[in-house]
Amino acid sequence: MRMTVLASGSKGNSAVVASSRTRILVDAGLSCRELLRRLAVAGEDPEQISAILVTHEHQDHVAGLAVLARRLRIPVFFTEPTHRAWVRMLTPRTTMTYAQWLDKLALEREAKATAAANVPRYEVACEARRMASGDDLKASRMEGILSVSAEAAGLDPALNRAGDPDAELPIGDGLGEGLEAGEEPCETEESRPAAKADPTYLPAVEYFHSGTKFTIGDIDVCPFTIPHDAADPCGFVFSSAGIRMAIATDLGYMPPNVTSALRNVDVLLLESNHDLEMLKDGPYPWSVKQRVMSRVGHLSNLAAAEFLERDYDGGAHTIILGHLSESNNAPELARISAEQAIGDRMTLLGNRILLAEQQIPLDPVEL
Repeated sequence: MRMTVLASGSKGNSAVVASSRTRILVDAGLSCRELLRRLAVAGEDPEQISAILVTHEHQDHVAGLAVLARRLRIPVFFTEPTHRAWVRMLTPRTTMTYAQWLDKLALEREAKATAAANVPRYEVACEARRMASGDDLKASRMEGILSVSAEAAGLDPALNRAGDPDAELPIGDGLGEGLEAGEEPCETEESRPAAKADPTYLPAVEYFHSGTKFTIGDIDVCPFTIPHDAADPCGFVFSSAGIRMAIATDLGYMPPNVTSALRNVDVLLLESNHDLEMLKDGPYPWSVKQRVMSRVGHLSNLAAAEFLERDYDGGAHTIILGHLSESNNAPELARISAEQAIGDRMTLLGNRILLAEQQIPLDPVEL
């Protein structure tokens, strides 16, 4: 098996977990173009990706999801609450004051009254046109009457020249709706109409449930619930050919179900988001600091170290520290904190510590 962290941090997260014949992209938190570029840099063929697996719906985990899934024509795996939250996030919503709502109702009533007053005249014109259909001159005159009547009724006479009330309205192209700026190369012509009609369109959606194992190709996936301020956030343990790899980021603390899930793993991507003192003295507003430090926020260096010291079983070949804050952490602080927690369990053959970066992919970890 192989794990390649393409990006990790508040500006975007994505990783590839691969076996000999299956490749899973975990999260797509960068633009489609940037994800394709980083896959190329990491030596991963995008066309070989089997599916996209989503941990939760926050933007730094799904920014390029829809475009990339349509580009590669691959399924996306969510929990149902996460999928619903993602759809809501991408669905345009309008808000208005109570006064604006009253004005809107008044305009709608006025429009209905105007249309009702003009409908009889429009229907008479249609009937006159049908009666005169055998006489070119009369038909021409009726066409003029019909045009004037339709215009008065607020209709476009060009849409019903055959007198068919069910004639379809023309639809503009609107290509690129729901795409990021500069994303044109990522979408094929076949996928664009669906993207235009619905920015949440995906080639296929598969639901999974936290705590219930499922399989993608030859990789077994065991999702577990994590404490984070999202609809239904999950971490994952991936197993194939006797190798186990786990991803546990974006969690406010380490509950028993998470510590249990992370036992006997060979590669662990673990969050070490912030140094507490740097966060308290940092540039974030106090409300954001409270969120980050909360039990549904992000794991600090101290919390990650406490897990490694108290609950970690010491069996991993590699520990990757991820989701490091660029504003409220320093890579060496995270590394030293983890190394001190592991203590004498660190050996040349196991427990090496790597730091995932935001700007460049990490070298693949392969077992």
